[in-house]
Amino acid sequence: MKAATRSYRMVERAESAAATRSRILVCAERLTKTSSFDEITLEEVAACAGTTVRTVLRSYGSKEQLLAAALDAMGFNIGPTPIRPGETDTTLIALYDYYEKYGDMVIRWLADEPRLPSLRAHLEAGRRDLRAGVELAFQPVLEKLAGSTRKETLDALIVGLDVYTWKLLRRDFGLGRKAAQSVARRIIAGLVEGG
Repeated sequence: MKAATRSYRMVERAESAAATRSRILVCAERLTKTSSFDEITLEEVAACAGTTVRTVLRSYGSKEQLLAAALDAMGFNIGPTPIRPGETDTTLIALYDYYEKYGDMVIRWLADEPRLPSLRAHLEAGRRDLRAGVELAFQPVLEKLAGSTRKETLDALIVGLDVYTWKLLRRDFGLGRKAAQSVARRIIAGLVEGG
């Protein structure tokens, strides 16, 4: 009977530890969406999760490892709109949907990237995804170009659709979303039609 009781308690403890770990991760995700790495404290994560800093560290090792786990758990992608060749306006809308939701957070991560190796892999994946998405959306235009002209046009299209361009239009210039998208559309049209 004692073995069954001990086994039950071990299962109960494991389930409790998993629930605590999950709460910590949810809190880290929430804080990561609104604050830079330096602004987030382990005390704040622990308080949000209803646990102690010691438990946070025991569960994730360090603040940077916790941030990496939160980024992995968030699993960012551009969204439900599939990108198809030639559907450039759909691509622009999908990117701006994403930027409206996550753009400020991504800008904060980009500022933290030089100091935090755990961010690099996520941001590099985002850069690759953007390049692949733009290349797919503009495939009909790009396949007519060769060599350095093709690469230069692709690079220019990526700049026109990048999160930094969104930030410049939306945050720095103070444009509304429709106006910002209109400017981005003009940049892209100039590259596609004039390039």
